[in-house]
Amino acid sequence: MGTRDRLEADDLRAVVRAYRDALRAHQDRINRLNVYPVPDGDTGTNMALTVESVLDELQGAESGMAGTCKAISHGSLMGARGNSGVILSQVLRGFTTTVAGRDGVDGAAVASGLAAASDAAYGAVMRPVEGTILTVVRECAGAAGEAAAGGAALVDVLDAAHRAGYTALDHTPEQLPVLAEAGVVDAGGAGFLLLLDALLHVTDGRLLPEVEPAGAVTGGGDAAPVMTRATGSLGPGDEVGDLRYEVMYLLEARDDTVPAFKDVWAGIGDSIVVVGGDGLWNCHIHTDDIGAAVEAALDCGRPRNIRVTDLFEQVEEERWVRDAALAASSEPAPPPPTVPTAVVAVATGDGLRRIFHSLGVQRMVAGGQSMNPSTAQLLEAVEASPSAEVVILPNNKNIVPVAEQVESLTDKTVRVVPTAGITEGFAALLAYDPDASADDNVVAMREAAAAVVPGEVTRAVRDSVWEGGTISAGDWIGLGADGIRAVAGSLAEATTALLDVLVCDAHEVVTVIEGEGATAADTRRVTEWLAEHRPGVTAEVHHGGQPLYPYLLGIE
Repeated sequence: MGTRDRLEADDLRAVVRAYRDALRAHQDRINRLNVYPVPDGDTGTNMALTVESVLDELQGAESGMAGTCKAISHGSLMGARGNSGVILSQVLRGFTTTVAGRDGVDGAAVASGLAAASDAAYGAVMRPVEGTILTVVRECAGAAGEAAAGGAALVDVLDAAHRAGYTALDHTPEQLPVLAEAGVVDAGGAGFLLLLDALLHVTDGRLLPEVEPAGAVTGGGDAAPVMTRATGSLGPGDEVGDLRYEVMYLLEARDDTVPAFKDVWAGIGDSIVVVGGDGLWNCHIHTDDIGAAVEAALDCGRPRNIRVTDLFEQVEEERWVRDAALAASSEPAPPPPTVPTAVVAVATGDGLRRIFHSLGVQRMVAGGQSMNPSTAQLLEAVEASPSAEVVILPNNKNIVPVAEQVESLTDKTVRVVPTAGITEGFAALLAYDPDASADDNVVAMREAAAAVVPGEVTRAVRDSVWEGGTISAGDWIGLGADGIRAVAGSLAEATTALLDVLVCDAHEVVTVIEGEGATAADTRRVTEWLAEHRPGVTAEVHHGGQPLYPYLLGIE
């Protein structure tokens, strides 16, 4: 096929596909390495999901260069995830806006596109910081511009940008002290450089970079540090862990109202990225004031697709998920026996894993409320199961739709029991028959799961209100299937108040699963309360070890 001297519209589509493939191949490596106490989502995953949105947009786009570039621009804006995804969307929008009016993309066009990409990325960030993806893009653009000015061909311009980019990546720890302390480089920059790898793959037939084994170094030099994530908008002296929530939404607003909107946001948070134009903006901020972050949008337009992430809970659960994955890899379980129908379950906590295995689960996937496993992880567990038919227990409502994607990706028969919690998963397994078909099992297991009244006890992370009055940060909250049912100043009080609401005379068993934060004294108070106030109920106590929720309850 040879080396191309220009890229056509179909070639740009091939670049996007190759970039997506490279990001997917490297995303877990990037996601597992984190230098900051509070992660901005998962950089590799967020960048990959952003590019997935571009591919979706390309499917229905016009075939020419203008239609292709418009789809890349719009798809990246609409699908941007997290800070890294939003900045990447600006890189793609800046590049494609520059080349959209050309018949093909040669070396000079690449240089112009990268320069526009760098300008767009810097323009999107309120407090740009060097040593991030912004630096890497800028250095790539500078090297490409010098090569193009000398009349270099397309592949030579890309080579110059590629070399400069990896050199810049290796030097990011010298510019951002937090990277130097951890001995790592910026993951956003590393994710962007995979775009240049994809361009060289399509232009010159070069192989995409392979995933290094765990512990290996990654970068352009002979001993480059490993990758990690850093946001492009961290300001000097900012403490990343001080701000609790990540708020993102699409904002429909007149372009002339956006500067005032940015000024409001500047006073309530950091890691601010606002990108877009022509009446549609993708907005991202870290803040302690969710209400103010949303109200700012209402003052100038209409926010939609609002997403709020509790970063403290996310990093805590990420630790548990990582620990669970390490435990699973360091202590491999003996292969389960072959049965007609196997079960894959999702949970985090050493005790929960033991209980699920004791109830017949063949494969466990680490995950929970804020650390949802990917479709690929569930598919891997299904493929590793010793059966042609598999039932998945998601054990979280957010994981149910992901689990439902697995069947179309495997030759195995896969069915999902839409368990919304751990205790529903336990109940479903009491109806599990490994010798029956997946279809027969899913009927019986759904019925068993539906018979459970679930309950959870956790701690309030901010002041709020509920139908019973006010909630203060630090209060203990009892949650039922329909929301908050009890609030109290101590863990035991909140748990017994929740049981008082949920447990009636018709119930026979209350399963109490202890998690992190539960004490023997608290559990004793709970069981003593049940013995006194619900004497007809048997209490069964298990150690689950789950994070964030000291007690999970199942009432039958």
